[in-house]
Amino acid sequence: MTAEAPGRSLARSLRLVRAFRAEQQDPDGFYDVVSADAVALLGRRVALAGALTLDVGGGAGYLTRALRAAGARCVLVDADLKELAWRGPPMAGSVVADGGTLPVPSEAVDLVVSSNVLEHVPEPFVLVDEMARVLRPGGHLWLSFTSWYGPWGGHETSPWHYLGGDRARRRYAARSGHDPKNVFGQSLFALRVGPTLRRLAAHPHLRVVDARPRYLPELARSVVKVPVLRELLTWNVEVLAEKRRVAVVSRTCKDAAMAPHRPSGARS
Repeated sequence: MTAEAPGRSLARSLRLVRAFRAEQQDPDGFYDVVSADAVALLGRRVALAGALTLDVGGGAGYLTRALRAAGARCVLVDADLKELAWRGPPMAGSVVADGGTLPVPSEAVDLVVSSNVLEHVPEPFVLVDEMARVLRPGGHLWLSFTSWYGPWGGHETSPWHYLGGDRARRRYAARSGHDPKNVFGQSLFALRVGPTLRRLAAHPHLRVVDARPRYLPELARSVVKVPVLRELLTWNVEVLAEKRRVAVVSRTCKDAAMAPHRPSGARS
């Protein structure tokens, strides 16, 4: 059991579920609770005081606020000004920028966090690659994302997303008279746990330190290792990765580099 396990109790999970159920009526209360929870647990594994941090896709800034309260020097980055201003004027120190092309020098920051953003971009590993680029060697990346096949995979169209994202969208529009905020194929995509974790594990610049269900208690930690079950039960996955000090070169690339050079047109 890891050092931070005592914080991941059943009582904590029930508290987060209660907060989630009140999200529509009290979004500030919900996002303040889950952001404070994420930062409290992250602070047990990563030094936050003074850490130069980017909150990528942070919207109204709940996670940024919690990180600043913990002593991090956090800059909020979001591509959508409407999201930054969702709960009032944009937070001081926020930047409008695409997470896939961050206006930050390489190896410049200590920590990058991104909560529930990957499932909202069509090419999530473009975002991951860019966040890895700006991390200093030894710096950390903290991600969370929603499993498409989990109970909240379709977001406000759930649970009808199990019948297909387009079908769930049409049903929602017919009942409400407008499209959902998270439109399947445009601002919501079917992100799966297994393929995402495998790609993170194979990333040449990142070493996965931990991967687990974000809201479930410590006893459920191993669920992310079980195919099929991890897609259905994790709901939301969090991953902590460290920037490698030396990039890993794949065996294919090594073999190509070591192969004897043959002049153009030579027969093998």
